[in-house]
Amino acid sequence: MQYFEASQAVEAKNMVQIDYVKQTNYPPIGVTVQRLRKQLKFTLNDLAQRSRLSLSAVSKIENGQVSPTYETILRLAIGLNVDVTELFGSTTDKAGAAGRMVVTRRGEGIPQKSPHYEYEMLSAGLSTKEFTPLLTRVRARSIKEFSEIQGHRGEEFFYVLSGEVMLHTEHYAPVRLFPGDSSYFDSTMGHALVSVSEEDAQILWIATRVHGVLAQDGAPEQ
Repeated sequence: MQYFEASQAVEAKNMVQIDYVKQTNYPPIGVTVQRLRKQLKFTLNDLAQRSRLSLSAVSKIENGQVSPTYETILRLAIGLNVDVTELFGSTTDKAGAAGRMVVTRRGEGIPQKSPHYEYEMLSAGLSTKEFTPLLTRVRARSIKEFSEIQGHRGEEFFYVLSGEVMLHTEHYAPVRLFPGDSSYFDSTMGHALVSVSEEDAQILWIATRVHGVLAQDGAPEQ
């Protein structure tokens, strides 16, 4: 109970009203979460505990009242035991198929917004990939916008396409990166990016496969 009570304040700051999220051909993430939860015959409380989120957060996501951060999406994927791609509304391929390939045309990735970043998931047609590519617009302008900098298992790489970003991490001094610069780091270390240029920075962000990894962080078992 203490975890869920403490997490509510963090979630309130890490999620944003969903009214500015783009209208797309993909179902809202909350609709997908609810559909998968009901297929598994989980209650809201079941999913909250499996995902290490508060009951109110899961309820608000399903009802379209808030837009979850990417970290929250990862936790929901673990709670539902699905690849994160499925939560973005993608129709995924067969995981074991040989010779897999997918092409994502410009502007045709699956969009998702959070208070700090605007993502476009690329190659969403393939499930259980070894890494997840995201074309990302960095909306945050100050590290103070983050209630805390969070980490998760895995590794990440990003390449600055335009604008400038400041990389904040748990163990290192902040580093400023310019177009053409890149960074590769351990995701278990708390991390966050903020734009420090006049315009929002655009980056190509790549994370190693996250399906199942958060379960190793002590997520409650069924």
